Amino acid sequence: MTDAGFKLYLITDRKLFRDLPSFFSAISEALKGGAKALQLREKDLEIRELLDIAYRLREMTNKHGARLFVNDRVDVALAANADGVHLGETGMPAFAARKVVGRHKLIGVSTHGIVQAMQAGKDGADFVTLGPVFETPSKVRYGKPLGVDVIRQAADRLSVPFYAIGGISRDRVKEVIEAGCHGVALISAVLASEDIKTETEELMRLLK
Repeated sequence: MTDAGFKLYLITDRKLFRDLPSFFSAISEALKGGAKALQLREKDLEIRELLDIAYRLREMTNKHGARLFVNDRVDVALAANADGVHLGETGMPAFAARKVVGRHKLIGVSTHGIVQAMQAGKDGADFVTLGPVFETPSKVRYGKPLGVDVIRQAADRLSVPFYAIGGISRDRVKEVIEAGCHGVALISAVLASEDIKTETEELMRLLK
């Protein structure tokens, strides 16, 4: 299994903050805490707003030596010179995205079961997120949680790095890592914490 180059995959949600300056400040704190991969996931934004944020996040991630991914919008990922794109389950398949982004960009894919994750790998994804592992309000539409046993099964069957997602708090990180996932994808566990930099540092320590 290849290495995607990061253990903590931080996903944005600007709605956790009162305004964009607060959002950017939070992302900055996470990057200072050691986060090395960030997915810009703001699906409701028009392209110009999304581009503005992508450009700003590209500057910030470059400063901290972190990777930037853009959710679904291959055009925005290319325009902002992001490190890759992250595709939703109903979006462009990885093999089609590869024709657009080329060989040097990374492609991640959201998956909600082992078979789907295996297919994403066959389609050329460099890594996948798999979940929801635990119950979480943001993932209710994807059905009941997969549970840690599915992570163990995935570790035996997947040929690409996979990141556990969904309801993962700091006290559950060790459990899913020991089950065999490559890392964890988080939103509120980092961005809703009271001290984002310290929380990120603690997560990075647990993920080593």
